[in-house]
Parts: sequence; C-alpha cells; structure tokens
Amino acid sequence: MEELFARIWENLADRVSGPMWFRLVMQPVMASIFAVRDALGDVREGKPAYFWAVITHRNQRLELLKEGWASVAKIFLMAMIIDAVYQWIVQKWIYPVEIALVAFLLAVVPYVLIRGPVNRIVSYLGFVKVQGPEQ
Repeated sequence: MEELFARIWENLADRVSGPMWFRLVMQPVMASIFAVRDALGDVREGKPAYFWAVITHRNQRLELLKEGWASVAKIFLMAMIIDAVYQWIVQKWIYPVEIALVAFLLAVVPYVLIRGPVNRIVSYLGFVKVQGPEQ
C-alpha cells in the first residue's frame, strides 16, 4: 500500500513539469469561470453561497450537488480524458485512480472553492441585482 501512495505522489509531481503541463493551469481556470458564472446566477436568484448551502440545507443538498455537477461535469470529463492521454504517452500505462484524483483536483476543487466566495463578495458589493424572493 505504501508503494501505491509513493507511485501516485511521484506521478502527480511529474505532471507539473512534464508534457501537457499547461492543462494544470487551464482546467482550474475553466472551472473557476464556470464557478463565477454560477455564483452570479446564485446572487441574482437570492441563493446563499454554494458550499455553505450544500452543508447546511439538508433538504436541498441533492439538488445543489446535481446543479454543481452539471456545471463542472464537462471540465471533469475533459480532465479525465486529457490525463488518460498524458498517462498513455508518458507512463505507457493508465492508472484510473490517478485519473479520477487529478480530474477532481483540477475541476471540482476550484469550482467549489470559487463559487461561494464570489457569491458572498458580489452580494456584499451589490454588483448584481437580486431578482429572487428578497426583492
């Protein structure tokens, strides 16, 4: 098991300087763009910050997770495909756990980390007019 984690860590570190490294920048940027778009929509509809709502609104959790997944799914799938190509070219083998981990780190994590704070900042500054029930 220790060898597995060592291989995964080494392979993840190799991605930073290896071929196709630019995707490590572009995919989080794309996830962030989708997160900002969705956060602005949340503000217009008078919704709370995304991650906070997922944690605190049990009755809406499944709906919120489906909504978030619908936004980030394309980026997640693209990250998986690109990482599989990278692995095939560089490592001559495909490691599915690494593919899922890299896709999660490049797509889901930035989306979740950006959407809520942008919602809070835009709400606080009043850049977007609320069209929801709080009007």
